[in-house]
Amino acid sequence: MLALSRKKGESLIINNNIEITILEIKGDQIKIGIDAPKSVPIYRKEVYLQIQEENKNAMNLEGIDALKKLLK
Repeated sequence: MLALSRKKGESLIINNNIEITILEIKGDQIKIGIDAPKSVPIYRKEVYLQIQEENKNAMNLEGIDALKKLLK
């Protein structure tokens, strides 16, 4: 993991087309802005993990249904 220090108003660039800017700092919270192409999905980590889990569960159910059809 790369750890960087940034102040309010400062940015960093990822992959030449994603800019992350520190917008506000209040106590232990930091507000960030992300400027990225619309084709780049951006999720909060907890949402991303939930999506991954739901996709995994859906694949397992689809796989079971496919096996049942094959065995009939």
